[in-house]
Amino acid sequence: MISNSRGPRSLSRLVEELRPLARAGTVEEAIAAGDIVSIAIPLAVFESLPAEALAGKIVLDQTNYYPGIGGFRRGDLDDGLLTSSELVQQHLQGAKVIKGVHNLGWHHMQYNARPKGDAQRTTLPVAGDDAAAKQVVTRFIEAVGYDVVDAGALADSWRIEPNTPIYFTPYAPAVPDGLAHEEAKRVYLQPGAPISPAAARALIATTVRPSPIGGTLEGMPPIHVALFLELASAETVKT
Repeated sequence: MISNSRGPRSLSRLVEELRPLARAGTVEEAIAAGDIVSIAIPLAVFESLPAEALAGKIVLDQTNYYPGIGGFRRGDLDDGLLTSSELVQQHLQGAKVIKGVHNLGWHHMQYNARPKGDAQRTTLPVAGDDAAAKQVVTRFIEAVGYDVVDAGALADSWRIEPNTPIYFTPYAPAVPDGLAHEEAKRVYLQPGAPISPAAARALIATTVRPSPIGGTLEGMPPIHVALFLELASAETVKT
């Protein structure tokens, strides 16, 4: 079940694209329906998440800290006192927060997925404090097309946040400079080179904490930013 802040009717087009299994519902209905509740929202609005309704639930945290976007900035994140997922966990005290499926673009979530055993299957990291919840999320991610490695506790999840080696770049092909928009889009909307579990673990283990902390649009490929702005513009027009 899919939900958003604008209500089920606003999701009718997406549900049609995802048929036959997708359904739209209210936030409350989606929380009640899911064994795993995935939150793919701007981190700036994390406090809008209904902590009481999410108590006892496994929450797959797909948020990322991009300081300044939407006017959101926090000193405890900038200073490395907390990871963004620890911040979400503090708000959702009764939930079991697992960081994952946050480190690749929305296009490449689809394009990189492969069946188990496929030579082109790639690897995603997860982090969390609850071992059982982490296993549930791991099985889910494996079922939708990815191998999984454990990146540690939420306190360790800085190793898989923006501006780290395993964030975004490994999952998208490099786009040569100077291409026209449509050609850049064609190149970009291809799978990235697969990362084995061993290679993913090595990337995570050798990561140095970024400084400054957090992502920037300037650090993303121009074609990614262009597609992001196109989507944001389309959503604004529909609203």
